[in-house]
Amino acid sequence: MKLELRYFAGLREALDCAGESVDVPASVATVADLRQWLSARGGVWEALTTQKNLRSALDRTMLVLHAEAQSTLHEGAEVAFFPPVTGG
Repeated sequence: MKLELRYFAGLREALDCAGESVDVPASVATVADLRQWLSARGGVWEALTTQKNLRSALDRTMLVLHAEAQSTLHEGAEVAFFPPVTGG
């Protein structure tokens, strides 16, 4: 299944990447599965599972963390990841 991924704020800077298209295996069915799959890349990608306050959105709808396990992915879905942001 092909997905469009978007990264924002500090995560975008750490990855040096604003987004990418990925083909995921059939075992990646939910946003929670996607986090695990991406974190297996190692290094900075591990923040997707270790950073507890990292938010996600599926098709431009923000998700709460406990909803990620029920948020089913589909062909062409857009998934975005948002780290905490501060400002003033």
